[in-house]
Amino acid sequence: MEMNAPSTRNPIDDNRTGLIGKPIDRVDGRLKVTGKAPYAYEVQEAPGKPAYGFIVEATIAKGTVADIDASAAEKAPGVLLVMTHRNAPKQAPWGPIDAKDRFARSSPQLASDKVRYYGEAVAYVVAESFEDARSAAALVRIRYEAAPGEYDMVAAQAKAEKPKDDEMQKADSRIGDFETAFAGAPVQIDATYTTPHHIHAQMEPHATLAWWTGDSVTVHCASQLLESAQNAVANTLQLSPSKVRIVSRYIGGGFGGKLPVYGDVMLSAMAARQLKRPVKTALTRQQMFHFTTHRSQTIQRLRLGATRDGRLTAIGHDSLSHSARFDDFYETASTQTRSLYAALNRLTTHRSVKLDLPISDSTRAPGEAVGMLALEQAMDELAEKLGLDPIELRRRNEPTTDPEKNIPFSTRQLLRCMDEGAERFGWKRRSATPGSLREGRWQIGLGMAAATRSNLLMDAKCAVALDRQGVLTARMSMTDIGTGSYTVFTQIAAEMLGLPVDRVRIELGDSDFPETPGSGGSWGAASAGSALFDACTNLRGQLARRLGAKPDHVVFADGRATAGAHSESIGVLAGTIGLRAEGQIKKGDMAKKFSQQAYGAHFAEVAVDMDTGEIRLRRMLGVFAAGRILNMKTATSQATGAMIWGVGSALFEDAVVDTRFGAFVNHDLAEYHVPSHADIPAIEAVFLEEVDDKTNPLKIKGVGELGICGAGAAVANAVYNATGVRIRDYPLTLDKVLGLQARQG
Repeated sequence: MEMNAPSTRNPIDDNRTGLIGKPIDRVDGRLKVTGKAPYAYEVQEAPGKPAYGFIVEATIAKGTVADIDASAAEKAPGVLLVMTHRNAPKQAPWGPIDAKDRFARSSPQLASDKVRYYGEAVAYVVAESFEDARSAAALVRIRYEAAPGEYDMVAAQAKAEKPKDDEMQKADSRIGDFETAFAGAPVQIDATYTTPHHIHAQMEPHATLAWWTGDSVTVHCASQLLESAQNAVANTLQLSPSKVRIVSRYIGGGFGGKLPVYGDVMLSAMAARQLKRPVKTALTRQQMFHFTTHRSQTIQRLRLGATRDGRLTAIGHDSLSHSARFDDFYETASTQTRSLYAALNRLTTHRSVKLDLPISDSTRAPGEAVGMLALEQAMDELAEKLGLDPIELRRRNEPTTDPEKNIPFSTRQLLRCMDEGAERFGWKRRSATPGSLREGRWQIGLGMAAATRSNLLMDAKCAVALDRQGVLTARMSMTDIGTGSYTVFTQIAAEMLGLPVDRVRIELGDSDFPETPGSGGSWGAASAGSALFDACTNLRGQLARRLGAKPDHVVFADGRATAGAHSESIGVLAGTIGLRAEGQIKKGDMAKKFSQQAYGAHFAEVAVDMDTGEIRLRRMLGVFAAGRILNMKTATSQATGAMIWGVGSALFEDAVVDTRFGAFVNHDLAEYHVPSHADIPAIEAVFLEEVDDKTNPLKIKGVGELGICGAGAAVANAVYNATGVRIRDYPLTLDKVLGLQARQG
């Protein structure tokens, strides 16, 4: 099926079993908590005892390997292979091979003596045990010839360039005459905000197990996008994709850091072919900080021009980020500004500077997550300058259609999210005068911010099979990165066929299964779920014909198909050999006809110690409108988790680059601070009722990344309300509070 028209009423709307929306427990939960869900490094399917690989990383950020001595490592106990640029197999050069899928890129390892960034692989040791490999890796002696590099985005910003436009994204947008409108606006905000490098910090490190069967390779790894991974391995190793199988059944967190595949995959596959035995490799936590991707820092300039009654006449958002010297990624931090608020004159730009740093890429709601840290603080600043309540300012600038696309919204409940949140949070008790509310030595403040995240539908396929026992099995190459994919797909299939959840088997995470876009961009449930819906619809049609009735006249419930007085078990209807059906979803043109976004509003209360500048979050509320909710428990889990990300972005997270050497100095979880339990005392996520028939047949929207968008800005606005100190440089650490207080007072 193809989304070229609004979806009509269907079995998901009827929800006869009551499963859609129900907060059922994760169907894979017991496997995970009992340790029986095998992650990539734990897979026991390999044909033979695996060897273990350990990566030796470059200790310079730019230059060449002048000499490498692996003799001591090769003689170490248990060592089977030391691979360097001198003996590594030939591979394809770096770069994407498909303009529509930048993650299907060749990623050669040890391909030359060049060092492009700190932590790049310069050697790879394989041994009989992990301990042997790690010990031997320390024996590899490398002499470098270092070259001057650029590691400081601020210092290099004059070299920034406009990124290339593509079919998904234009770097810049312009509507009207922004410069004239801003210059003539009676009330202006012109402020610059900065955000630092962010690290994914998933619970599961990147890991791979690879083995060969003839000229074909099987790779178990932590990958969000299996088809992209399959093509990346195939192109790097110069194989046909049909010779590469990628398996990723369970993933311990993705967050964008497992969209591409990394050197652990390529090196394991190359070593396994050479040694003719399985090879597994796991990155250490410290290695992940350089060897995998991170979020670029940004410098963002917001210019808002408004009338004295708070109507925006001009809105401008300029964003600067960086990419690795050899890559083209940039942080799309200005994109949400194109649709969130009304203004006749608009300008958004993106610029990127090439640096000799590790690769930056998609990280936790790329674009909006950091873009709204700036935009929603700027709106708060404008509200204060106008003497308006921050919610009222947003109300006065609510657009009736998408301001830049000039098309209607599919649904838009932003105002209702704000109003509902204000009522639940007690927003009326907020003092408009910053620094006026105290409890002892604590200054108390409330802040709010809007939330929005683009909604996407991607092409996907699914295959289902019904056996004579009435058990339905669905297969897709879709992945579950901890968000609950197994569970919501079980609910969809069970509802469509009228089955209890224990008679549904969802099989995911194998590139041999029907193709899906995988998990990323908050499109997973909508895309793969819609393909599953279509496959089940086609299966319902087959069952109806066997019952001798029209599909629309058949009720599926309690494992039976019923049409009038005629009723039969669907297992009996499936027959001895069972029934099979396929389904697919195609994007269609609904996304071109309607602006599709999910929305929300964040509210935060903080306390700031007036002597030390310590900031403590007291409570936080997010109210969201994200289409139909398939499972209230998993959706709430995603939303609250994303809100905690937002708190981390506001108060803690800061990957610090030593600009002399091009390395992250706080490259572990002891010094890269993320929120702990004590930092999040009370947090709540609420979903409004919403059904969006313009998005997909399930009428859902993406949930995963919405909760981070705007969350950190609500915290920053609360800090200002508490102290009168406006911090535009994230994270908001106590030294910045005290420093600005000292300058102001």
